Amino acid sequence: MDIVRSWRNVPGRLKGAALAIGNFDGVHRGHQAVLLEAKRIAEAEGRRSGAVVFEPHPRAFFAPDRPFFYLTPLPLKLELLAELGLDQTFVIPFDHALSSLSAEGFATDVVARGLGASHVVVGYDFTFGKGRTGTTEGLAAIGRAHGFGVDVVAPVGEGGATFSSSSIREHLRKGEAREAAEQLGYWWRIRGKVEPGHGRGKGLGFPTLNLPLAQGQAVAHGIYAMRVYHKGRRYAAAGYVGASPTFGDGTPALEAYLLDFDGNLYGEDVELEFIALLRGDRAFADKEALAKQMAEDCDAARVVLCKIESDDPIRRFPLGRALEAAALDCREPGC
Repeated sequence: MDIVRSWRNVPGRLKGAALAIGNFDGVHRGHQAVLLEAKRIAEAEGRRSGAVVFEPHPRAFFAPDRPFFYLTPLPLKLELLAELGLDQTFVIPFDHALSSLSAEGFATDVVARGLGASHVVVGYDFTFGKGRTGTTEGLAAIGRAHGFGVDVVAPVGEGGATFSSSSIREHLRKGEAREAAEQLGYWWRIRGKVEPGHGRGKGLGFPTLNLPLAQGQAVAHGIYAMRVYHKGRRYAAAGYVGASPTFGDGTPALEAYLLDFDGNLYGEDVELEFIALLRGDRAFADKEALAKQMAEDCDAARVVLCKIESDDPIRRFPLGRALEAAALDCREPGC
């Protein structure tokens, strides 16, 4: 997939594409409907397909002092877009100049002239331009004047609820990993480089890998059944998100104890999937009580993960299958 980080001076071969436009944080199943419609139109017309995304997210730009909960930081978002089979993605810097463009200015200068779009696909709630004054009806009118078609995709959901990034964030804040995954079409994940910790887990007989939590990643605190990916291998894990009320200093942390693993991953890049919240966070009277509970947590995580390994409900979704295939070259140990 070609990635272009500007709307200016776009190479001629990348113009004339059918483009899906949006923030697409999470690339959830509703987003996928928009993106795949652009791909369908492109294939029918013999054109390239693509996406237009904005970095940073407009909410993060307008409120820099309020940490934003990114479901998919840009590198992961681009991988997901590539897995959907798009030919190209434009990453448009969301800055003062872009935020100051009127709706007509954005549609004419950026979409029509800059990107040279032949067709645009957006979601039903898409707005654009300064003050978010641009509507889908207005975009269609500008498209007719400047020679690009516009399709609007209806809401996508199940059980009377529409899939949305906001609702997925709320599920994760409540520890509802399965509900979030059902909307995403894959298990929600965090990536990072393993950092040295305080060594408390090792002292209790449960050495953990430690990852930084990005600002705004307001995930429910507690013990999780997780899966950890490293260099093509997947490991069952009992993970922890919280401020370590028994011994900690109140700073939220992300830790994972890999079941049936003997090694050192300091400095290595890993990816963690959130599968199920096993219990909430709480303090313990002493180290012995905490170690006993950690052993029980590991047993509970193993049960959940072995069941998922044999019958993963998220495997029925295309992105769930694609991410699994891309990450693995062997089976999960311990089941």
